[in-house]
Amino acid sequence: MLDDCCAFTGHRPHKLPWRYNEYDSRCVALKVALTEQITKLTEAGITDFYSGGADGVDCWAALIVLKLREKNPALKLHLILPHEGQADRWGDSAQERYRSILRQADSVEYVSQEYYEGCMLDRNHRLVEAAGVLLAVYNGERRGGTAATVRYAQKLGKKIIILDPVSLKIEDK
Repeated sequence: MLDDCCAFTGHRPHKLPWRYNEYDSRCVALKVALTEQITKLTEAGITDFYSGGADGVDCWAALIVLKLREKNPALKLHLILPHEGQADRWGDSAQERYRSILRQADSVEYVSQEYYEGCMLDRNHRLVEAAGVLLAVYNGERRGGTAATVRYAQKLGKKIIILDPVSLKIEDK
């Protein structure tokens, strides 16, 4: 049932003010706010979470679900990935985190074995279609994958929760 499923979308680190410094107090605060939102969703009966596995928000959200699953085994993490080599060009620590998430996920689905132009967009569409709720860490910019994913969820009439990565304000749509 879609009502008990949530998909994630959000910016990659280079789009955030602190970039790749996860020790920056703003990044730490965002992860706390993201944890609070995911916890609220689980308390509201959401059990299945979908991540696209991209560096940044997708991986942070996946790790939060895995941590919450330790206390609540009913929670499931599903990965819908654009192609098999998604993390091949990432730094070593990001690749290690990604592989760890893959090993712990309840399911892993690839849009394609190989990269093709549009595979990220196709992945984002599948994420939105799989869930009744979209939790978006989104700064409001008009262009980019997160913006397109939020627009697609709006088009399909999905419930959207937007967490601004800087102000940490929550907006329900």
